[in-house]
Amino acid sequence: MVTVSRSLIAQAPGDQRWIRVEDPSAASACRGAALQLAARLQFPAARADQLALAVTEAATNLHKHAAQGAMLLRIARGEGSPGIEVVTVDAGPGFHDSAAVLRDGHSTSGTLGIGLGAIRRLADFCDLYSVPGHGTALVARFWPAPRTETFRSAGLARPITGETECGDIYGTVEADGLLTGVLCDGLGHGPLAASAAAAAVTAVLADPAGEPAVLLERAHRRMAHTRGGAVAVVQLAGPTVLFAGLGNVAAVILAGGSRKSMPSVPGIAGHQARNIRQFEYTAPPGAAVILHSDGISGRWDPAALPGLPARDPLVVAATLFAQAASRRDDAGVLVIKP
Repeated sequence: MVTVSRSLIAQAPGDQRWIRVEDPSAASACRGAALQLAARLQFPAARADQLALAVTEAATNLHKHAAQGAMLLRIARGEGSPGIEVVTVDAGPGFHDSAAVLRDGHSTSGTLGIGLGAIRRLADFCDLYSVPGHGTALVARFWPAPRTETFRSAGLARPITGETECGDIYGTVEADGLLTGVLCDGLGHGPLAASAAAAAVTAVLADPAGEPAVLLERAHRRMAHTRGGAVAVVQLAGPTVLFAGLGNVAAVILAGGSRKSMPSVPGIAGHQARNIRQFEYTAPPGAAVILHSDGISGRWDPAALPGLPARDPLVVAATLFAQAASRRDDAGVLVIKP
């Protein structure tokens, strides 16, 4: 019998909201969305006010200092009561000294604003990754009551502009000492693509017994009634990484300023899978294993992202969104730490 210790799956559309932050009114929209989530999760009033203050500061900062800014507000599920994750991404210009930016009392505009440092003080977890001349990613977690929790995996998914359901869905499950991850890019966009991707992810997570090739074969069969898609399955046990992919989901091991690609075989899960193959790799200490759809350009440069694999998995995922995510396609990324 398989014993599941923890699982993660991409949030449903009603559990998250992406908001573009490109004009002054966006800060109010972000604040309102944060308070709605806080009320839904029955946050204490004081904690909801702290969340709203942090979200307002983050959104105002995006509007004033960044290009193509966006904020994600979503429900975070851990070992206790659910909380709220705040993620911001932008296209630059970036910061030269991220540590100074997160110092309480520091104002990025030289005014008496509360500064991004206050977000770190108010949040249970806060981190910012920025490269001068490139984008910036900020992640903050708020639990109803103070607690510290670490995660080995995290992901982000954003639908193409104009859609509410995303065809890129990811999930992970820890069971019997193994951490298994899956990402599916359903063909097309919207509800039918999301339905195809959900079938694949459910097939893997519902019974994670077996190696990636076995799980991928099962996902392929379960997707037969859908429009199909591209699926990648990865399994980690210590430094050992087993991988099987079908279609054009990118899979890499990021470590030391370089990346090792893990190849998928051609095909369409649910419709065409001539020869499913499994590969074995070794992840160096401090590495991050990354799966992403073609909504994340493969042109991101690992050498330009020093120290990124050591960060929280959600910070890694958000940084790839800031660097390479497209609004003209569904975009999804899953990050797992060995």
